[in-house]
Amino acid sequence: MTELKTGDWVLIADSEKALFLENVGDEIDYNLEVRRKREQENPPSGIQGANRPGRQRDDGPGQYSALDDTDWHELEKARFADDLAERLYERAHRGEFKRIVLVADPKTLGRLRDKLHKEVADKVIAETPKDYTNMPLDEVEKRLAEELR
Repeated sequence: MTELKTGDWVLIADSEKALFLENVGDEIDYNLEVRRKREQENPPSGIQGANRPGRQRDDGPGQYSALDDTDWHELEKARFADDLAERLYERAHRGEFKRIVLVADPKTLGRLRDKLHKEVADKVIAETPKDYTNMPLDEVEKRLAEELR
């Protein structure tokens, strides 16, 4: 059983948006306030990539094989998780939070977990593999209370 205490942070993220929240309530009545918000524009790969996929010469005469094009959209999602991990490290290093709960869709949570600095990982008190990014804060508070108690 993990309790969200006054001053604890909650990161709610997906691959393109993140909310840094602080519990200004107590262990019984959560009251999450937005401290920072990050969003990135990440258009589909077809818009980001300007070139056609390449072709590579094969062993046979006049034979070529198609090469997969870079999935720029997926690459940006991974970079966003890297950026979040770096920002969490900066804030933890400055002492902005002592404890944090990570809430993200499973793929983003996995990417983020892999990139967390030890200083941040040591402050993680719970993880929730769900996407709450488009939920109103009162609903997030209610769901977190159910998850953490």
